[in-house]
Amino acid sequence: MTDTTPAVREIGIIMNGASGRMGYRQHLVRSILAIRDEGGFELSDGTKVTVRPLLVGRNAEKLAEIAARHGIEDYTTDLDAALADPKWEIYADFLVTKARATAIRKAIAAGKTIYTEKPTAESLEESIELANLAKKAGVKAGVVHDKLYLPGLQKLKRLIDSGFFGRILSVRGEFGYWVFEGDWQPAQRPSWNYRVEDGGGIIVDMFPHWNYVLENLFGKVNSVYTQASIHLPDRWDEKGEHYDTTAEDAAYGVFELEGGAIAQINSSWTTRVNRDELVEFHVDGTHGSAVVGLFGARIQPRNATPKPVWNPDLEDTIDYDATWQQVPTNDVFLNGFRQQWQEFLESYVTGTDYPFDLLAGARGMQLAEAGLESNRTGAKVTLNEIELD
Repeated sequence: MTDTTPAVREIGIIMNGASGRMGYRQHLVRSILAIRDEGGFELSDGTKVTVRPLLVGRNAEKLAEIAARHGIEDYTTDLDAALADPKWEIYADFLVTKARATAIRKAIAAGKTIYTEKPTAESLEESIELANLAKKAGVKAGVVHDKLYLPGLQKLKRLIDSGFFGRILSVRGEFGYWVFEGDWQPAQRPSWNYRVEDGGGIIVDMFPHWNYVLENLFGKVNSVYTQASIHLPDRWDEKGEHYDTTAEDAAYGVFELEGGAIAQINSSWTTRVNRDELVEFHVDGTHGSAVVGLFGARIQPRNATPKPVWNPDLEDTIDYDATWQQVPTNDVFLNGFRQQWQEFLESYVTGTDYPFDLLAGARGMQLAEAGLESNRTGAKVTLNEIELD
């Protein structure tokens, strides 16, 4: 009798920084443990891919508590030992940016496949160095591009691929919310985000996201003009102690895209939300427009576009919100972080090329540095093609 039991491929994953906010919630609980607890996922050839995490961090007590809570057998404070053990095939990095490049260098030297948050390093030069090291070592790498996997942006991609927009003219993005100063209410983001000496700043945090969103949906970024501000110079840290804000908490960027479209994206931790979701993109094209967020998507085709007439002497009677149509979901969307994890693991197992590599991560850092330069000089900055050695 033929054995029809599917082959199972268990992959050991070093998870460095999984006790942090993003590493714990999105990468560990909602991605890796979700895959493990469902018994893995199936590839097209019937192979079942499952995972075994190894938690790595500095605090053994905290790691033990997380491991016990989630039934994880393996944890350690010794990264070097973990990298030396061949049963752990993938190194995943969710550390603070300042610590990331050093750990990734070690993982490359150990020949591990790498999956990392971004920015991949604190500077463009270092990001390119990591991409070159991985290329020379023949190490496969993936960089988190989570916002491409948001249900709203997946609906937007479907609209673009269908030709709904015609020629895309412009993209306007609004991202952010009010992050409390920390004195009379605790801040909902860590204090290092607002200190440039600790790697903080909204440009370094968000422009790498905007780079991959723009280049994968609308076109490569050719140039950027940025105006940034420290709107709230006084903040209070996790212990209630005052500190001076040294990193920008808002950035207003204009991006010139390959093909001629213009994108304008406002990123702010000092804005009160008056929109449906914390991030929204308004896309205008010759044949139609769309407004998409994390989950929702609304469209207005050209044959259903109202005809406003400017007249400040009369009240406008058009209900503009009512002229937009909701895009149906039609698909079941996984958590975006988990979906990208599964795509990366499939690429790893099957040996296929993976598009969101360390070079893509370097392009995100290139845009961040160009944004910082533009803010410093007051000039538009052109982005040149990055060539690896």
